[in-house]
Amino acid sequence: MRAEEEVSQQLRRIVRLLTVIATKGMSQKDQITVLASAGFQPKEIADLLDTTPNTVSVTLYSLGRGKKRGKPKAQKEPAA
Repeated sequence: MRAEEEVSQQLRRIVRLLTVIATKGMSQKDQITVLASAGFQPKEIADLLDTTPNTVSVTLYSLGRGKKRGKPKAQKEPAA
């Protein structure tokens, strides 16, 4: 089991390194967007970017990618 743990740890390091390379120079919001688009969950993104899962979730929600609760609000039609 020790060998499996070591391989797992190495893979996490590789993922972290690739994340840094792929999102270098981007704002945190853009990094979160890219990682979410790649299929990472908020907890995983938070771990990779050294932030909190709540920060990631709030950012995704504000971008319209988060889970929304309740019914969508009816949009008003523009006045003619």
